Amino acid sequence: MEDVTDPRLVVITGASSGIGLAAAIGLACRGDRVVLVGRDPARLRAAADEVREASGERPEVFRADFAVLDDVRQLAERLRAAYDRIDVLANNAGAIVLQPITTVDGFELSVQANHLAPFLLTHLLVDRVRRIVVTASGAHRSGTLDPNDLNASLRRYRPISAYGTSKQANILFTAEAARRWPRVDSYCFHPGVVRTRFGNESRVVALGMRLLPFRSPAKGAQTLVWLANQDRSRLHNGGYYFDCRPRRPWPKAADPRLAARLWAASAAAVGIPDGPGHPGHPG
Repeated sequence: MEDVTDPRLVVITGASSGIGLAAAIGLACRGDRVVLVGRDPARLRAAADEVREASGERPEVFRADFAVLDDVRQLAERLRAAYDRIDVLANNAGAIVLQPITTVDGFELSVQANHLAPFLLTHLLVDRVRRIVVTASGAHRSGTLDPNDLNASLRRYRPISAYGTSKQANILFTAEAARRWPRVDSYCFHPGVVRTRFGNESRVVALGMRLLPFRSPAKGAQTLVWLANQDRSRLHNGGYYFDCRPRRPWPKAADPRLAARLWAASAAAVGIPDGPGHPGHPG
C-alpha cells in the first residue's frame, strides 16, 4: 500500500478478544491507528488497555451488537462521522451458535452475525474503505448455502453446519466484492484452529477441536496482519489465504454465480439496493 504521512486507520470488528485483539496489538505495534469494535463494553475497555500497554497508544472503541442490524447501521454512522478514510476494514467478528436462534431482524443468528452484519457494514462504509480483510474459515467445507433461503439452517439445526455456511458466505462475499468494487482491495483468510473465547465457551466446538492442534490468537491473526500490510501487487484481489499464502476454497465457495446470487439475496435482506448509485457505493 502507498506510503502516507499519517498512520493508517484500521477498523477491526470482533476486536475485544481472540484473533481481533491479537491483530489489533500487532497492527498498533507496527504504527497503525487501530479502532476496536465489539459487543461487550467491559471487554472492549480491557482490550483497549492491552493494546495501549503493548503499543503505547490507546485505541478508540465502538460498541455494536451484530445480532441487531440497527446497531450496525448506527455503528456505520458513528464511524463515518469520526473518520474520512478507513485504510483497512477487518471484518473479523464471528460466532458459533449452539442452538437455533432467530435475531430481532428475522435471521438465523450465525448467518446474520458472521455474514449479513459485515455485509451491511461494508456497504455503508465502502466509499471510505481502501482494503477489506475478512476472517473466513476452512469450516466453509461444511457450508450448505442457499441464497433463496438464508434461514435454511434453522431447520434440523447443526451448529458447525450453520457456522460453515456463514463462512462459505464470507468467501463468496469477498470474491464478489472484488468484482463489484475493483478500487477496493478485498481478501479473506482461514486463521486455522485457534483457541479463542467463543471456542472455549462452546462444548460442541471444544469437543470437536480436542483432536486438532490449537493455534494461539497471535498465530491465527498473522495472516490478517499480513493481508492488511502486503502490497496489492503481490495479492490476488478477492483471494482466499491461509498462512500468508493463497489457497483454493472448495468449489461451493468459489462459484461466481452463487456469489452473485448471495450478494443479491443479502442486499435484499439488509435493505441495500443491489447495484451502483446507493449511498456508500464507490462507483
